[in-house]
Amino acid sequence: MIRFVLFVAAALALASSGTEAAKLDPTAVNQAQFSAGEPKGVSPAILKAQILLDRARFSPGLIDGRVSENFTKAVRAFQAANGFPSDGKLTRETWDKLMATSANAALVAYELTRKDVRGPFTKHIPARLERMAHLPRLGYHSAMEKLAERFHVSEQVLRRLNPGIRLKKVGTKLLVPDVGRGDPPAAIAGVEVDKGARLVRVLDPSGKALAVYPASIGSDEKPAPSGQAEIKRVVHNPTYHYDPDFAFKGVKTKRPFAIAAGPNNPVGSVWIDLSIESYGIHGTPEPGKIGATFSHGCIRLTNWDAEDLASMVEKGTKVTFKGETAEAGDEQPQ
Repeated sequence: MIRFVLFVAAALALASSGTEAAKLDPTAVNQAQFSAGEPKGVSPAILKAQILLDRARFSPGLIDGRVSENFTKAVRAFQAANGFPSDGKLTRETWDKLMATSANAALVAYELTRKDVRGPFTKHIPARLERMAHLPRLGYHSAMEKLAERFHVSEQVLRRLNPGIRLKKVGTKLLVPDVGRGDPPAAIAGVEVDKGARLVRVLDPSGKALAVYPASIGSDEKPAPSGQAEIKRVVHNPTYHYDPDFAFKGVKTKRPFAIAAGPNNPVGSVWIDLSIESYGIHGTPEPGKIGATFSHGCIRLTNWDAEDLASMVEKGTKVTFKGETAEAGDEQPQ
């Protein structure tokens, strides 16, 4: 009887997963067509749309093939930029316009290099900031994490695109999203941090968005600033410096300390320093949490979006803060 119940439960779970087990291969994704309705689970069509949005600099954050809040915000921004009703729904009109932005395949083959597989990697990174300070580098945990970040995709989807492949041999071919964004805009008018929408926008002189990124922005404990600021400098591969005056929850030491550089550093792979003391726009070691958690006052983007933004700004670029930090239920500062 117990075996029968387990069998029925497994069958029901498999049936209810439906699109969760959708096939992810070059044909399924590259030739995906528009379909009305909101798919559940990982969808080849949503994966394709996320890749094209990412290329067009309307970032969906972590590419995972799912309809999420960040995906909806990216669609809404793309619609607004193209004069469509901006409801965030992937309509036929929006799909057709998005498909017209690029003729290149969404998924392409990639060959592993020695640098991909050799590391160095940091297999264990403690959760507490004080303990992170003892590490010589905050590198990627593994080749899988490194490649997933390079192609802006979740590790789960990268594994599904490449079942059974081990990331140890140079020359191994992988199936990956083509997220080449092309050259950044030659000149921008400024950067807008929308605290309510949890978005960072790069604007041209007319106010049109040239790039839009999901962001984690401030918290009740340490809200993001208001008004205007300027960019002071851009620091790639930054070291993180903790000041006891920050008084972050969970940090017990009363002494300052530094955490070594690396993509899993608390501020990620790049720090864009603002003219407001101790505030900046920066990357993150946890791209899947962008837009879903608060920050310690700063503006947190995925590493790849922070690096893309860093390529567009310079000393003196204006940064305008708009609105108030959004409510986020039970979410906690990251």
